[in-house]
Amino acid sequence: MWRGVFPAVTTKFKTDGELDHAEMERCFGLQMEAGVDGIIVCGSLGEAMTLEPSEKIEILKLARSVAGGKPVLMTICESATRRAGSRARDAAAAGADGFMVLPGVPYKSAPHETLMHLRAVAEAGDRPVMVYNNPVAYGVDVTLDMFEELAGDKRFVAMKESTDDIRRITDVFSRFGDRFDVFTGVDNLAMESLVMGAHGWVAGLVVAFPKETVAIHRLVLAGRLDEAREIYRWFRPLLDLDVSTNLVQNIKLAEAIAIKSNDRVRGPRMPLQGAERARVSGIVEKALASRPTLPLDLPASAAA
Repeated sequence: MWRGVFPAVTTKFKTDGELDHAEMERCFGLQMEAGVDGIIVCGSLGEAMTLEPSEKIEILKLARSVAGGKPVLMTICESATRRAGSRARDAAAAGADGFMVLPGVPYKSAPHETLMHLRAVAEAGDRPVMVYNNPVAYGVDVTLDMFEELAGDKRFVAMKESTDDIRRITDVFSRFGDRFDVFTGVDNLAMESLVMGAHGWVAGLVVAFPKETVAIHRLVLAGRLDEAREIYRWFRPLLDLDVSTNLVQNIKLAEAIAIKSNDRVRGPRMPLQGAERARVSGIVEKALASRPTLPLDLPASAAA
């Protein structure tokens, strides 16, 4: 059972472009100190497409060393099913607790092709799988009918719901009950999804604002909606930074300002510059100036 806040962490680089293990260890540690319930490495926010296979395993092992036994999931995002299976086997051998698996992007696969790909990765890695469903970004919708076909395989335990359609949460529960753990994957739809019953939040801005993210999740689950809503309204301009083609640069800049990290990225991405950098910096700095006081009596995590 996967429940709670799972940050999709960023990958940290040194000035020469190599992995910055020490900075990742520090940043991952801040997440754990804030009370997150798991970590997802090497996803879109982690600049997966710029990482070598060996680097992904290094990041996975580093995250596991910091996670204190909480689940660490490896993202599997490959254009070829054969290569995706190899990445899953390698990650399983390195200790991954499970996988967040995408369809074989950028190819827009037909439903039967998508199902073949997901099943092949699950079989190769033989670990629990969260299906990342983001038709807005990747052009492939893993529909409820397709999840019906996956439901017979116990390795498919969760879905990251990023369709941008809040009605999908209710549709999932109406059809499947608690068969799948449902995570919201869109930062600025997170509270809406949690109120409708989502079990968890695969979060982006959490990497810069971990305590606020954890607070919202726990308050919603405890039914303390007024308190959660107040924090969420403050958080909303920041959360909008996740819904952008520049989400990596946006969120890394937020990390640089909020937790004194850096916004180094790998090409072809480049750090934000000029007016756009000033705009995003202004949003983060305004939020920091009005940061809410969090309740001292936060409920325990649902994953505890």
